[in-house]
Amino acid sequence: MKLRPPPAPASASSGVLARLRPHLTRLTAFLIVFSVGYSLGIMSSSIWPSPRPSQTVIRPHAAHLTASTAVPATNGTVAAVTNYPRSPPHDLFRFREECGDPVPSNAVVQTLLDKLFDGESPYADFPPPHTAALLHPAAERPRGWGSTGAVFAELIEEVRPDIIIELGAFLGASALHMAAVSKNLSLSPTILCIDDFRGWPAFRDRFRRDVPPPHHGDALLLPQFMSNVAAAGPDATARVLPLPFSTASTLTALCGWGIYADLIEVDAGHDFHSAWADINLAWAVLRPGGVMFGHDYFTSADDRGVRRAVTLFARVKNLTVRPHGQHWVLSPKPLHRDGR
Repeated sequence: MKLRPPPAPASASSGVLARLRPHLTRLTAFLIVFSVGYSLGIMSSSIWPSPRPSQTVIRPHAAHLTASTAVPATNGTVAAVTNYPRSPPHDLFRFREECGDPVPSNAVVQTLLDKLFDGESPYADFPPPHTAALLHPAAERPRGWGSTGAVFAELIEEVRPDIIIELGAFLGASALHMAAVSKNLSLSPTILCIDDFRGWPAFRDRFRRDVPPPHHGDALLLPQFMSNVAAAGPDATARVLPLPFSTASTLTALCGWGIYADLIEVDAGHDFHSAWADINLAWAVLRPGGVMFGHDYFTSADDRGVRRAVTLFARVKNLTVRPHGQHWVLSPKPLHRDGR
């Protein structure tokens, strides 16, 4: 009797099909549902596009912030081109713009003496002997940066201010220069110098010859500033008043008290956020028709944010920026609608 050969083994593919055959119905139904859902998603996204994140953030004044800005140099050429995104978050624009009823210019000094110094001039009986022994001799020309530039005389003659605010005083170089320029123009403005007079970390390493050594943690910049002003004579001490607090807290207080300026110089913090805050807070206490200007528009400090802050502010407020050497000058603050 002949033996039959054993049946050939089933191929691997036929075995897989045999195992999948009971599940083909459910698998086919799943693929159909998935394909339909995917197709509907594609169609809906093309008809109703989802907003991008940048479109859902509140962005005031975005129309001012979309174009590139060409900054003209003094020789008529283009000095820099700055590109900005649509707009920073709206919190960056939240600054007080309405301040208190204005104090008359001739009452500003006494108002500040009453509120800050118990009614007495800080120069009275200054300096006491124990402080005088710590200070450098008063400098005829204190250390400063761009403190005698032509922009000071030009703007003082143009604006003829009653009140000047200076943000960042250091040792008094620019304040004393503005007082001298004003006197030559037969003007006698009050110059309010806002500075915490603490310097910055490690500043003494660079300016050891210009500032006294610290005493019990006190940088002694305020008494050195006052000594330099006092050396300029009684007219200077009557006109140049230090306000030894941070720029933000002082400008906020001036706004509440109704103390305004006709001319404001911004030369305090040089990073973007400090410059941006100072410019916005100072704008609130600038009289309509007044002028704001500042330093470090074309210096190494512009890389830390001064120029970016000035250019952005000008764009938001629809102002023009006029470079003046190392300084920047904004167009005058617009008058109120009633002409005031």
